[in-house]
Amino acid sequence: MNWTLLVFGSVCLLVLGEDAFVQGKRDARTVTFSRTARGHSRRRRDTWTGQARFTACKTPLSPKDQEILLSHTHETGFHGDDGSSFTLTWVGDGTGVILVLSTLSALSDSFYEGGSTRLYRSDDYGKSFHDISHAINNTFINKDFGISAGPGNPQQVILTANLPFTETLGGVILTSMDAGVTFRSVQLPFHPAQAIQFHYQDPKYLVVISIDDGLWFSQDFGNSWSEVHEGVHTFTWGSGITLFFSSSPKGTVEAARRGELILRRTQDFGQTFSTIAKNIFYFGYIGGFLFTSVIEKLGSPRVIYVSSDQGDHLKKAQLPSVTTEQFYSVLDGDEDMIFMHVDNPGEDTYFGTIYTSDDRGILYSKSLERHLFGGEGKSDFTNVTSLRGVYLTNKLEEDGRIRSVISFDRGGRWRFLNKPENVDCPENSKKCNLHIHGEHSHFSGITPMLPLSEPTATGLVIAHGSVGDSISAARPDVYVSGDGGYTWWGTLRGPHLYSILDSGGLIVAVEAHRDRQISSIKFSTDEGQCWKTFNFTSHPIFLAGLASEPGTKTMNISIFGYRPDDDDQPMWVAVTIDFEHLLTRECGEQDYVNWLAHTDYDSDPETDGCLLGYKETFRRLKKLSACRNGRGYVVSRQQRPCLCTREDFMCDYGFYRHENSLECLPQPDFLNQTQDICLDGELEDLQTSGYRKIPGDKCEGGFSPPIRNNAFKKNCGKDSSPTSSNLHTEKSPGMLVLIVVCTCVGVIGLVITAALIITSRRVNCRQSSPSYRFSALQLQEEDLCVSHENSSNGKINGFQDQEDSDDDLIE
Repeated sequence: MNWTLLVFGSVCLLVLGEDAFVQGKRDARTVTFSRTARGHSRRRRDTWTGQARFTACKTPLSPKDQEILLSHTHETGFHGDDGSSFTLTWVGDGTGVILVLSTLSALSDSFYEGGSTRLYRSDDYGKSFHDISHAINNTFINKDFGISAGPGNPQQVILTANLPFTETLGGVILTSMDAGVTFRSVQLPFHPAQAIQFHYQDPKYLVVISIDDGLWFSQDFGNSWSEVHEGVHTFTWGSGITLFFSSSPKGTVEAARRGELILRRTQDFGQTFSTIAKNIFYFGYIGGFLFTSVIEKLGSPRVIYVSSDQGDHLKKAQLPSVTTEQFYSVLDGDEDMIFMHVDNPGEDTYFGTIYTSDDRGILYSKSLERHLFGGEGKSDFTNVTSLRGVYLTNKLEEDGRIRSVISFDRGGRWRFLNKPENVDCPENSKKCNLHIHGEHSHFSGITPMLPLSEPTATGLVIAHGSVGDSISAARPDVYVSGDGGYTWWGTLRGPHLYSILDSGGLIVAVEAHRDRQISSIKFSTDEGQCWKTFNFTSHPIFLAGLASEPGTKTMNISIFGYRPDDDDQPMWVAVTIDFEHLLTRECGEQDYVNWLAHTDYDSDPETDGCLLGYKETFRRLKKLSACRNGRGYVVSRQQRPCLCTREDFMCDYGFYRHENSLECLPQPDFLNQTQDICLDGELEDLQTSGYRKIPGDKCEGGFSPPIRNNAFKKNCGKDSSPTSSNLHTEKSPGMLVLIVVCTCVGVIGLVITAALIITSRRVNCRQSSPSYRFSALQLQEEDLCVSHENSSNGKINGFQDQEDSDDDLIE
């Protein structure tokens, strides 16, 4: 059974007309488990079809090991707890403190009268829990955003009370400085509309939006608050104490839908503000890049503007514009580059193109076509964090099949995944590969987990998948890779929940059933090649989820679930297993081996392992060494540069690579065409050899593309920003008078300069030789010579001057 486009046909495209600049990622410190009203009433039964085409390796657990694990297995029954969900939050790093918030699924009058929310605390990694509801005076805590923990090592915790906002003037939070031992109640002058956000480095700085769209700050860990702005829609921290937020002009209705939001910035906790951009739809911040989507003029599609200097200058990203039926989405990013998805034209296409940026986030190259982005707003794009440069995703073929692809060089090239050695292909299979289930399958309930990798577990990847011509909706199995995705191994049959412990030295997994209870856990010390089974209880439970401390340093795993209690009501159960007493031997030097990453097994020895310009050799645990890395384990690596080859370069604009070729060839559609752009105040008539180095590449010597000839630069005045003239800081009247005088002088000079440039450009348009074009980006702009001569709407270099009023953009 193969997936086709019809799978998503009945699902509304929730992100149509919107731009998802930063995909929501679950806080690694917090996880929520839910249960049904009764333990034996399940949503649906297991109806998996198909059969795995491999045999999972199993080895028996000795009676001695069974006894050791049983003696270090701790079970807690939460008797009398009527909560329908458990939210677990880890407090601090390496503290062993877990706070568990038990809440009901919905509020009602009876809830406040007879229901309850409870708070539990463990300080031994989940081996025992204590009801500390009395420490918060049995206050009702918000289910959706009731508990937050500070970043890193600090032990700050905030609980947000659930109060009827129609009956009280403000909300209540409970703050703790000692990891939940004691709490202090704080009356707020507002009602929070979302979780209170910590600053990513300093937890005493807090920010939140109220239910009446006010932006509130606290600089003393919630003891006092001040409202710094009204009409705020979204916000995000930038570098340092910089805060970006979007707001509605006063009195404007549905400003976000109409693209009339204002993007502002404060760098002094709301004392002063700078207006970054006007008439925006959405904005985001990732990897040091600030993004915003705008309509440049009435009736035009949306375009993206990017800043790499905290909003001081916005420059137009060289990407296709999108209409109201399309969207942009930033898939991933860091300080070097950005992965951007641009939806294909037309309604309900469910696919688009991935582009990768240069190191400024402005110039983009096409990376992958027909990238799957489903109707529910889910993308399967996955960063394999256990090995640099590796990304997984799924693409929609023209025949409707979905196939998985992987890139080992940050999107430079994509290839299909190799078939696992121990797995047979289905009969009549023509293109037999491994295909990985991602967000789509998880959202649809086909798989219980997303692909898993961790930076401390070098090269290790665990994922659900299927083998064949395309991804299958039949019973998924678990596959593992120990080299970052080059080779795979069929490891467990059927859906499982899994977790990585001890920096990859231990993997645990539990079968995920919908209709029956479980009583055993599987574990592997050889990266999933073979498994042992441990029966952790004689009273099976319905599985809700696994929980382990973030960072993979721990050797404790907690299994959360529920079983019928004495009165036939479901009772929450937590079972924590400590594997540290099973793997007692600390790993020694003989247990490690030097491993060269990114070896392709059939490439030139001189270039084998070279990726992004250098080789990387890791010291990692041998698969057959059953020992303990320990909490002090640090990933050890050695790097050395490589000679440059064509693989270190992307094809520049106006060029493309033939399939199975590294040579960049001119794209026929853009031969004999030129494109000038205004960057950093200079008009560049660019020549190119067809190659540009991949951002972050560190190669030396070797292949060098021909040097560009006849390139020239001219002063083009202001940057191509939608709000260059709007960027200002709201300060004192005296300063404003000075700014006005300076601006008037500047405008006079700019008019004279612009007149000279336009005259010069008209001459150059007739004389300049064709040299450069933004190839596959399909920008909807006419030749600049024509637009300059005929334009009467204030466009310079194809960019609309943003002095228009908000009313000019009303559709």
